[in-house]
Amino acid sequence: MSGLHFPQTFRRFRLSAVSRISISICLAAAALGSTAAAQVDGDRLSGSIKRGTFSSSQIFPGTTRDYWVYIPKQYAASNPASLMVFMDGRNYAKADGAFAAPTVMQELIDAGQMPVTIGVFVNPGTIKAKLDGGKNRSNRSYEYDSLSDRYVRFLTDEFLPIALKGINVSDDPSDRAVVGISSGGICAFTAAWQAPDQFGKVLSHIGSYTNIRGGWAYPGLIRKTQESPKPIKVYLQEGRDDLSNLHGNWPLGNRDMAAALQFAGYHYKLEMTDGGHSGKWAGQVFADALKWLWDEQSEPTVMPNPATKPKWEPHPDALDKANVPKGKVIEMPPLEDSTIFPGTTRKWAVYVPAQYSADQPAALMVVQDGERLRKLDGRWRIPTVFDNLIAAGQMPTTIAVFIDPGHELSKVRRGNKSSNRSLEYDSLGSRYVNFLLTDVLPRVESKYNITTDPQMRAIGGSSSGAICAFTAAWERPDQFRKVYSNVGSFTNLRGGNIYPAWIRKTEPKPIRVFMSDTSGDVDNRFGSWPIANLRMASALSYMGYDSKLVWEEGYGHNADFGSIQFPDAMRWLWRDEVPTPQIDTSDDLGGDLTLLNLLIPGSEWELVASDLGFTDACCCDGEGNFYFCDIRAPAIYKVAVGRSPEVIAKVAVSGLEFTEDGRLIGCHGRENRLIEIDLNSGNARTITDGVYPNDLAIFGGQALITETRQRRVTRVDLATGEKTIVDSGDLLRPNGIGLSPDGGTLAVSDHGGQQTWLYRFDGRNLDAKMPNMPMRLPIDPAGEFKFNTPPPYKAASKGDGLATDAQGRFYVTSELGIQIFDPTGRPCGVLPPPDPTQPLVSCTIGGPNGNYLLVAN
Repeated sequence: MSGLHFPQTFRRFRLSAVSRISISICLAAAALGSTAAAQVDGDRLSGSIKRGTFSSSQIFPGTTRDYWVYIPKQYAASNPASLMVFMDGRNYAKADGAFAAPTVMQELIDAGQMPVTIGVFVNPGTIKAKLDGGKNRSNRSYEYDSLSDRYVRFLTDEFLPIALKGINVSDDPSDRAVVGISSGGICAFTAAWQAPDQFGKVLSHIGSYTNIRGGWAYPGLIRKTQESPKPIKVYLQEGRDDLSNLHGNWPLGNRDMAAALQFAGYHYKLEMTDGGHSGKWAGQVFADALKWLWDEQSEPTVMPNPATKPKWEPHPDALDKANVPKGKVIEMPPLEDSTIFPGTTRKWAVYVPAQYSADQPAALMVVQDGERLRKLDGRWRIPTVFDNLIAAGQMPTTIAVFIDPGHELSKVRRGNKSSNRSLEYDSLGSRYVNFLLTDVLPRVESKYNITTDPQMRAIGGSSSGAICAFTAAWERPDQFRKVYSNVGSFTNLRGGNIYPAWIRKTEPKPIRVFMSDTSGDVDNRFGSWPIANLRMASALSYMGYDSKLVWEEGYGHNADFGSIQFPDAMRWLWRDEVPTPQIDTSDDLGGDLTLLNLLIPGSEWELVASDLGFTDACCCDGEGNFYFCDIRAPAIYKVAVGRSPEVIAKVAVSGLEFTEDGRLIGCHGRENRLIEIDLNSGNARTITDGVYPNDLAIFGGQALITETRQRRVTRVDLATGEKTIVDSGDLLRPNGIGLSPDGGTLAVSDHGGQQTWLYRFDGRNLDAKMPNMPMRLPIDPAGEFKFNTPPPYKAASKGDGLATDAQGRFYVTSELGIQIFDPTGRPCGVLPPPDPTQPLVSCTIGGPNGNYLLVAN
């Protein structure tokens, strides 16, 4: 709870039946095969295998992992050996697996096709449960998918000195390789990327260069190193039929990586094989991969430039036709008084179709780079296209606003270039759409009758104008629900390469999107336009958007292909058909908790209570009845299933929770005490005082409370009132708090930070503390939007209330919305708040079957 928030309503959102969702966290093991009976055996290899368990990490506290070290028969302590470190080690080392790595390594060493190499096979960490009946928690994703130096420091500073004790290995990074599959693949790349002085070779199998924890960003980062590439050699194996799920599209992620490595001048190889997300096909080329990796003369992959210049001819509907009524293009006075982009000037014009009548609201389309796209002798000829399509009844009577990007009045214009174009068009966030809604459209609406129905309002553009159009609709689907994009710049000009990741993990928005691009589009230091548009199309398709990508081989970054397709694009964009979303989650693995299986299609937020003051402390009892507090009243309300709110007590609390035996416990911060509230009389009894409770979680007769200003978590014995500080110091403003269904994992949100933290709970104490849950941050509109850089984000997520469901998902309210995580802390997605103008404070899961998410907004 934050004292600055004054939400006025409580709302609920119905979720899918919980029985439909699997919560097994099998991750890549689902595809790589069971390892329970795996035999890691070096007896028949003439080499030797050393087995061990490592459980003393300070970087990943509380974790335990098994490992194996293979020492080939040619190893001599007098000569430093090369080194290969394998993530998901058992899967690589087991004798009957897809790789049988010790056997393959020994055969290649015997044949002189790779150097004498020590193989270290290490499993990801597991946090073992301490509670009776508790579940072990995998730390694999946090270790492998995170983009930081944390894992490579674990290897070099903690683990390898123990695993390699007494073994002489080279410290030359060109003699040291890292290997992994799936999340282990991106982990291997991250290790070398972060520490090229330690590892100079990477072998990645079906690598997860997706948005499990931000891996989508690597292609943009790689391209920035063109002038000084890192000294690493990279082999990428990927299956043509690999996954497309809530985290991303694996084949496109690996192709994007390869294109970036080639552009930046790295020594790399991309091997596209048959198959999907499995070690089967990687194992078939494993020996060849090792040969290539260790051969200093091996040839890199070189992808050709597919750009072409076919003859251009206009679409028949872009030609002037006899007997078709002609609309008018009215040039408007230069716009020089923008409140959003002050000090700029821009040309703009308005197209009014011949069929326009002031007594009927017209549809609207806003076109970026307007002067170029409205020229009647150019490639696009949009006024002519609109004349023909409107006359044929193939699109509605539409007023078009053709608007150019701004040019700073203080700068000399060079040719037709506008100095403010990239800042306006390529920047993410709501600034440009606010410019349209504040500075442009009111002037048009003062002259013409334009519909306010967002379904009849479109926006479009080409290149940077295309991503600008998408951003406008993404930020304000209440204003624009149709998007036209040609050769869209969904690249790292100013962070637009994040969109495919956002799309897959955001509640679907009611927008229709038409895209066109070609294989010959540009590839430069900002990204690969063809792959970026394919990633966008894949993300939109996965989330069930009404979207279409028209694709052609060849061409380039221009209007040639897009303009030919434009009339047909308008027919598709303005069609009356409202298709049923086509949802396919077959590529989601067992532990993937996509929003698509959580949300009920067509379900909307329902109002539970309104006209309240400062509302907080929502919780539910065992029957699914809902409770919350209006602190200003003060009053605690009960909302029984199917009934109106009723006051049950008159006390101000910031947190409420029921014990296992049905007692209601509250955080009475005003009087520095934890209280029990009698459900019949409404009286409050002090359990303990001298505390500063904000929120609480309860398990086994113990309450865990956040004390926000004191930056600590405290345990209170509900029977005796005894209090013990169980964590302090790292969290800036500990706030929401919740326990997993088995009670063994505690989550704490940080209102002042960028993560939500996970701990292991043994019934009394906390350990294994890690910031496993990365919060999505809102864009700071007052920040500096830099070129070739992600947008400025706010420094804090304002993580607030926290709830868990029966499947172990964590729900955290924040400035951006309700952020949802799986039991291991991987982001599942974000639900925008019911009322974006009001902050989110508290949330809970309730209803008769635990299938409603209730929030204070």
